[in-house]
Amino acid sequence: MGRTGFQLHTERLLIRELKIEDVPALAAILGDAQVMRHSVGGVMTEKETREFVAGCVFSYQANDFGPWAVIDKATTTFIGFCGLNAEPVEGAEEVEIGYRLSREFWGKGLATEAAMATRDYAFATLGIDSLIAIVEPENIASVNVIEKLGFNTFIHSQYHRRGVKIYRMTQHRWAERVAKVGESK
Repeated sequence: MGRTGFQLHTERLLIRELKIEDVPALAAILGDAQVMRHSVGGVMTEKETREFVAGCVFSYQANDFGPWAVIDKATTTFIGFCGLNAEPVEGAEEVEIGYRLSREFWGKGLATEAAMATRDYAFATLGIDSLIAIVEPENIASVNVIEKLGFNTFIHSQYHRRGVKIYRMTQHRWAERVAKVGESK
């Protein structure tokens, strides 16, 4: 397993595998209390960020996916991550879509752009049957991103002792959406 040279391109973003060289920039983002206020783990140190990146590299080899670096094409700035995680939820192994962007890049549609490319890659290239998104209901910005992607069914649940919505999209629902809405495949 393990795809070498993985890259996704959108209009404004380059999405690629995280590297150890990304740790300082990612640590600045994951160390921001505002960015991490809806994260079950909370603010991360540089050491924890380094461990997170090592886990991502392992996931690329084991699963052909993981959280990926998101780069602003116009400035080549590292702006966060977006990707897929293998996540045990309610007794089942699920594939979760997730993202974190630096605050200075919020409100520009970049999380939606990155997550849409990630969703499409998961279904079209990896052939994943189902994706979930775990979102705290009060995280309105993230709820909006997920719903723009077409995740429109959810259950209320507990995740790490937090009340969350667990959204789900199947490959079949995605294919219907692509055919109907004409979103990029």
